[in-house]
Amino acid sequence: MLLSTTPTIEGHPIQQYYGVVSGEVIIGANFFKDFTASLHDFFGGRSTAYEDTLIEAKEAAMKEMSERAARMGANAIVGIDLDYETVGQSGSMLMVSCSGTAVKI
Repeated sequence: MLLSTTPTIEGHPIQQYYGVVSGEVIIGANFFKDFTASLHDFFGGRSTAYEDTLIEAKEAAMKEMSERAARMGANAIVGIDLDYETVGQSGSMLMVSCSGTAVKI
């Protein structure tokens, strides 16, 4: 599956449009990640625990979207948009959603 944020893929004309596809993932951050992130906030630096969680959620959402597009008969997704939000009572859950247009190239 070829994935692109652009509306077209150079050298690969779109033969058929299947429609909008999306993928969504909501993932929780545990106490350990919250604790280590608070230390990074205080002392400075990057929170690799949160970064790893963010990467995991993004990859899972993209995989879900790709699988939905493949079931439609698509071999590419163009115009992909990624959104990141915190959800839950205390904002302890991370939501990653992505959408794009499933196409055949």
